[in-house]
Order: sequence, then structure tokens, then C-alpha cells
Amino acid sequence: MTRLTVLHTNDLHGRLSSERANAVQSIRRTIDHASLLFDAGDAVTAGNITYKRSGEPILDLMSTVGYDGMVVGNREFHVWERGFVSKLALARFPILSANIRRRDGGMPLPCMPSHTYYVDGRRITTLGLTVPMVTEQMAVRRLSAYLFDDPIETAARLVPSLRQECDMLICLSHIGFEHDRCLAEQVEGIDLIIGGHSHTTLPQGESRGRAMIVHAGSHARWLGRVDLEIGDRVSIVSAELLPL
Repeated sequence: MTRLTVLHTNDLHGRLSSERANAVQSIRRTIDHASLLFDAGDAVTAGNITYKRSGEPILDLMSTVGYDGMVVGNREFHVWERGFVSKLALARFPILSANIRRRDGGMPLPCMPSHTYYVDGRRITTLGLTVPMVTEQMAVRRLSAYLFDDPIETAARLVPSLRQECDMLICLSHIGFEHDRCLAEQVEGIDLIIGGHSHTTLPQGESRGRAMIVHAGSHARWLGRVDLEIGDRVSIVSAELLPL
């Protein structure tokens, strides 16, 4: 049996101050077993038109804090390649989104679909899903270097193969709470959905079928904590929100 604690934030919108960052690190240091720290998107303050060519300072701070990964939120996305790359450049951890693709069909992307962590011999795989910003049906697609596929359809396509290769499957989701519910109900095989976009506060999470859905509000007010055990299957021991 492997004990694991997953810490999570979402929709920081640039509000992760140095004091709150220190609080996250302090909380993590109290954990006497394996832990992972994730963000469910919209960490940055910039919108979808402007961007900082030098990168987003909050992603540098999150790297220093020790974040292990995050999903692309709508605030991290940009329709131009140089804008998208610049926004993510200062992150020193995996940034995920499985339902973003280049409009010209080329590679590479500044993000990856999934990533696997090895924790005490267990394989913990994360899959990223982002709210669609530009789709084939939108006229604006001609101005965008990227297109988005339906996130739940993307998960349904990828989860069966990912599930075969891991001991636990986590979805980092920036599609909103109601869509997370649909994801949990329609796609079998996800153990934990760490969500964002809707700024939902779930003090103890919500179970839907196999999956536990957790959201930590917004603006760095809360740090989510999920304690679990991994054996033949994943057992969620507790889910809570800790004030920052």
C-alpha cells in the first residue's frame, strides 16, 4: 500500500503572493510521505490577447514552490504561437493539455497531453483537459495557430490506454465543475479530477462513480489536500481545503 497526498490549486489569477507560496511549501513539508502538487489552470493574470514576451512571473514562482504540473487554462492560452510559447516559458514543470492541437497539424506544442510520475514504485499518470477556446466551427479559427477538440471526447479516446499503463489516473481539468461531473460520469477509469475554471469551492470534494472531483475556489484563498492510498485500486481517505 502506497500513501500519497495530492495538493492542488486552481484559478490563481496571479494572486499567489510570496506569503501564500511560503504557506504552500510549509504545508507540504509537514507531510511525512509522498506528495504531489498540481494546479488546474488560470494561474496567470494575462488575458488571451496580450502576453509578456519575457514570460509569466507566477509560473517562475510556482516552479520555485515546487509545483509538479498544471493544465493549460484559458488564461495560459494564446492564439499565436509566440504568445502561447512565451506564456508558458518560465514553467519548470510539465504543462498539460490533451485537447489542443496545431491547426496545421504540425508539432511540437508547448504543452503535452499527459505525464507520468513514479512515486514509491507506483505510476501516477496525469491527463490535461482545457476548455475549448477555438474550434473548427468558429470563424476566428483562421487567426489561430491552434484548435481545440472536445475535452470529454478526447478523454474518452485516451483514458482506456492510459489506464492500462498506470496505477492511478488523475485528470487536471480546466473545463468547469459541471463538465467535470459529465467527465466523471461518461469516462470510466479516472480516479481523481482536479478541476478549475468555474471558481467552485468544494470543501470535501464530490464523488461521481469511480472518480473524486475536487476544486479549490480561486485567487489562492485555499490549498486543496487529498489523502489517498494506492493498492490494487485507489482509495480516497479524505479531501479538504486548507486556508492560505
